[in-house]
Amino acid sequence: MALVLNTGPAIEPVSLADAKAHLRVDTDTEDVLIAGLVAAARIHVELATGRLLITQGWSVFLDAWPKDRAVTLPLAPLQSIDAVRLHGDGDEPVEADLGAFVADTVSHPARLVRRTAAPWPVPGRPALGIEIALTAGYGDAAADVPAPLVQAILLLAAHWFENREPVVFGEPATVPLAVAALLEPYRARRLG
Repeated sequence: MALVLNTGPAIEPVSLADAKAHLRVDTDTEDVLIAGLVAAARIHVELATGRLLITQGWSVFLDAWPKDRAVTLPLAPLQSIDAVRLHGDGDEPVEADLGAFVADTVSHPARLVRRTAAPWPVPGRPALGIEIALTAGYGDAAADVPAPLVQAILLLAAHWFENREPVVFGEPATVPLAVAALLEPYRARRLG
């Protein structure tokens, strides 16, 4: 499985002004650093939870379809399946009929489910021949992101702002326990 970002988030879930207020910084001299820390903290939160915070467009590439009727998708919360494309060697991709699939936008991880027991459409190449284009994220606005995840971004950005070295007192820098605690309810769980 391979993931390709097609459209990144239009905004960060924490504005520069909010981050500066949290850090109690009232000058513009470190704006670039603070904006970078917010973006890095968002990416950390997304990787730690498997959830995209602001709407993004991605393509998931597969070598082959699963044996059952559902493809587990690694990005959540799923908003929509935008296209299913089959790639051949050197040819333009062929769009599959989206009506043959159901987007499970509720489950975490999200799924693409085939409606019938008919066989999956066959790609024309053996490697990464199946592309599932999707849109995922909590929404387009910072207000759509759950407050604990926004707080985790603020705390992590502040931690990195104050501790700019990769080692603190001879030990590798770690994520503060408060950040880990805020992320814990949003991590994917497997039952059974």
